[in-house]
Amino acid sequence: MHTESLFRPFSLKSLNTRNRFVMAPMTRSFSPGGIPDAAVARYYRRRAEAEVGLIISEGTVIERPSAANDPDVPRFYGDASLAGWQQVLTEVQAAGGQMAPQLWHIGGCENHHSGWLPPAPFEGPSATGNAVAMGDAAIADTIAAFGRAAAQAKQLGFNSVEIQGGHGYLIDQFFRPATNQRTDIFGGKTLAERSRFALEVTKEVRRQTGDDFALMMRVSQWCYTDFHTKVAATPQEVADWLTPLGEAGIDIFHCSTRRFWEPEFEGSALNLAGWVKKLTGKATVTVGSVGLDKDVTTTFTAEAPVPMAIDELLRRMDRGEFDLVAVGRSILGDAHWVQKVKENRLGEVQGFSKEALATLV
Repeated sequence: MHTESLFRPFSLKSLNTRNRFVMAPMTRSFSPGGIPDAAVARYYRRRAEAEVGLIISEGTVIERPSAANDPDVPRFYGDASLAGWQQVLTEVQAAGGQMAPQLWHIGGCENHHSGWLPPAPFEGPSATGNAVAMGDAAIADTIAAFGRAAAQAKQLGFNSVEIQGGHGYLIDQFFRPATNQRTDIFGGKTLAERSRFALEVTKEVRRQTGDDFALMMRVSQWCYTDFHTKVAATPQEVADWLTPLGEAGIDIFHCSTRRFWEPEFEGSALNLAGWVKKLTGKATVTVGSVGLDKDVTTTFTAEAPVPMAIDELLRRMDRGEFDLVAVGRSILGDAHWVQKVKENRLGEVQGFSKEALATLV
């Protein structure tokens, strides 16, 4: 394989990565009390040592009482948690990598299987499912919390931040009519209207970090409660949805799909990252079963995915359809996956299995 296009450096504002590979954010729940420890730092460092260019952390929650539904997902506030993240960052950068925390609010969701509950009810755009509707004060405080977390990330020395705007979590719940039934400025009949909350979050994060700091947002058509749903039904709706967010400060859209090789709309081979790059002019990250034959919906089943060649990924990268490639389960299963791609050693890749989720290696 001629993999040169995947191993070119990438530079955008505060980001300067050695190649085009990104470690995708993957919830691990190995931070007791929300504090990432030395084991978490070693876990991320191993990927940086193995030449992953940019590491995006697992979702780390902002300072809202019910931003998490799991006591062991990391927080991005409080002295102890921030000190833990400082150690993680130090380890990653010492190994030659760059890193961005993913800032997260889970929104309305089901209770954790352990029975643990946050100190306040889950909140969302509207009182749907297990959520209470957010009032004006809660929305304002949430927007401010995203901004504070981003400012802390820059202060700690992170190279970028990613706002989690996909997969059915809080920001994504504002995009979707089923979960956003508001009649104020944060609701509306159109996707563009329902994007107001994401727009205000983006503006606050940009205000807190300045113009020189690279901002990413993860977006998705699908969500964990509906694998086949679409936020935007047409390319024009994608433009109406994401162009204002780009104008407000998002530099890179991380476009999550279940299978990166599938076309997003009929009549074109472009996937979601390809369409978003074309329509917004912004850099994009593609993601979705890179290096595997089965998508993320099989993660918790006995049906282990089989490692696959990356010829289609290379073809699309060579055509300039996207700028960066995020890899999740392949890198979780084999920390050296990027090195093995570089050295044409894909036949030696250790495949992913659900058992890998039980340990932090």
